[in-house]
Amino acid sequence: MPSGPAATLGYRDNTPQPESKLEDFTLTLWAFAIAVSVLAGFVKGTVGFAMPMIMISLLSSVLPPDTALAALIVPTVVTNLWQALRGGVAAAAGSAKLHWRFIAMVMVFIALSAQLVTRLPPQVLYLTLGIPVVVFATAQLVGWTLRIAQQHRRRAELGIGAFAGVIGGISGVWGPPTVIYLTALNTPKVEQIRVQGVVYGMGAVTLLFAHINSGVLNAATLPLSLALVLPSLIGLGIGFALQDRLDQVRFKRLTLLVLVVAGANLLRRGFFG
Repeated sequence: MPSGPAATLGYRDNTPQPESKLEDFTLTLWAFAIAVSVLAGFVKGTVGFAMPMIMISLLSSVLPPDTALAALIVPTVVTNLWQALRGGVAAAAGSAKLHWRFIAMVMVFIALSAQLVTRLPPQVLYLTLGIPVVVFATAQLVGWTLRIAQQHRRRAELGIGAFAGVIGGISGVWGPPTVIYLTALNTPKVEQIRVQGVVYGMGAVTLLFAHINSGVLNAATLPLSLALVLPSLIGLGIGFALQDRLDQVRFKRLTLLVLVVAGANLLRRGFFG
């Protein structure tokens, strides 16, 4: 019999495989997966990011890692599409045009650094990303303010974009550096949410096709990923409703708190695997 969270939640296969089918799930496991999706969607709707990190962290505690990864792929694409286009196509295009250098650097360096996945220990990357994220967010919460002056904006776009892309290509996580960049520019709340949707949406589509090619998203795992779209959208809608009621100061503070939690999770994975 399996032990630990998988046994508690009723996952019946003694040796779970990435190709596990929906009939392998009990009602309790389904309830857990749906609750995780709603929670992840809610956080994303409220602050604009952290959905994949929440889903992979919690789902991989009860499912094989490849299955957990497959589960979040389609919900991530769909929720990012809604987030990016919530203000309309013209607004999304305007945001993409305004931050095009940053977006281009992220995409280019994701493609380049993905080739290094098998050469670098994942723990090194988690620590490389987690330490600056925690330091930055904590410092901001206690009163220190990072601002990117207009004359330095181009260098910041290129530098932080490249860093986000390198980390993203290797670890699959480029949300925190993106939030740091937007926060340092003091980006208005609605614009910040929209830009994140554009950046993450482009990355999510890339991830979708990459894992169709890798076989992670296949005939066995696609139904699970599709089934979690609706719960994710419900959570996202609730999060949007809360976000609409937050002023800029509260939004920034909540964003920084989520950054601290996300960074701490990266440190956990870096130190303990």
